[in-house]
Amino acid sequence: MATIRDRVVQAACKLVLEPILEVDFQPCSYGFRPGRRAQDAIEETRYLAARSYEWVLEGDIESCFDELSHVGITDRLRRRIADRRVLGLVKAFLKAGILGEDGAWRDTTTGAPQGGILSPLLSNVALSVLDEHYARIWTTRAHAEALKAEVAAVLAPMGLRLSAAKTTVAHIDEGLDFLGFRIQRCQQRGSTRRYVYTWPSKKAPAAVKAKVRALTKGRHNQPLSVLLHQLNRVLRGWTSYFRHAASAATFRYLRAFAWRRVVCWLRRKHPRISWKQLRRRYLQGWWPTQGTAVMVNPSAVAIVRYRYRGTKIPTPWTSGPQGSPR
Repeated sequence: MATIRDRVVQAACKLVLEPILEVDFQPCSYGFRPGRRAQDAIEETRYLAARSYEWVLEGDIESCFDELSHVGITDRLRRRIADRRVLGLVKAFLKAGILGEDGAWRDTTTGAPQGGILSPLLSNVALSVLDEHYARIWTTRAHAEALKAEVAAVLAPMGLRLSAAKTTVAHIDEGLDFLGFRIQRCQQRGSTRRYVYTWPSKKAPAAVKAKVRALTKGRHNQPLSVLLHQLNRVLRGWTSYFRHAASAATFRYLRAFAWRRVVCWLRRKHPRISWKQLRRRYLQGWWPTQGTAVMVNPSAVAIVRYRYRGTKIPTPWTSGPQGSPR
């Protein structure tokens, strides 16, 4: 009951704080914010890269939730929140401590619990220092490299550090991986023009293939319809996420991979029936089907360019766009 009570209080705090803090957040931030999604961040990156922002500083923050500065967060909250009772609840949440696996209770001097209802909002409070600090075009690699130290200095009061191993600088012609997508400027086929394209990164198909492989490995005692329902959740979710990029070739490959895995699963499930019998029973039109269950066809998913929304993204508390152009 104590845990449920704490989470209810956190949720209530979030309902009070979020509308107030959202007013100050910049439109260029997308993580853990209502009405915003990964596709917005991808499309903004593509949009800016096509308009002279050619150098990218890809920063990775080490243990972001674990190292958030309590002093830095509460100082920023005081600028907008005057009610000491609300500030006291936030401070109590941050200082609540943790129970270790050894049963020992440990005080928390930094960080916010991962999985806490209020933690994502507090991380946005801390990271908003970056959004408020930067609004420039980086014309050379030297400019982008110089920003590493500057970013580190901006994040330091929030208790955050850049990972030296994972923080890199890349030109848009070299490309970068971001949120599962590859973003890179390439020459258009049959033309001399160059455009910024997005498509699934190399790791993205590997991840969905691993899920398909796990579902089609063993479990031969269940009906095909059950397997298809499980596969469809994976295939439908993955293709919906990547349908706004140049993913047609990847979708065709995933279609062939999933079909082959299901057919091999059927052959192992029914080792004694002929291929002709197997095809007649389970592969109507050469496609895995049982009753009303039909496997999702990734290559049939329409590719649609995601519309850049920029500063026009509405919030749950306003009828118009949030923020203004930087």
